[in-house]
Amino acid sequence: MIVKVQKWGNSQGLRLARQVPEDAHISVGDHVEVTTKDGAIVIAPVKCIRGRARLRELVSHIPRHYKPEEADWGKIVGKEGW
Repeated sequence: MIVKVQKWGNSQGLRLARQVPEDAHISVGDHVEVTTKDGAIVIAPVKCIRGRARLRELVSHIPRHYKPEEADWGKIVGKEGW
């Protein structure tokens, strides 16, 4: 499919046929990541966790030498027994 780059305000944009985003599992309103690779524009859906945060972004906030530990939450209060 060949499309023309259009000027929209101070930006440029492409109009995609309906099948292109459907094949990429992208819907109107979804967030996408736009990058370039070897002179080509790459548009990929962003995989979100609990809203708008991406896993890679969340993991980047974990301190480098973090070691998880068990936590004691006290005695059983309701039906949460293991």
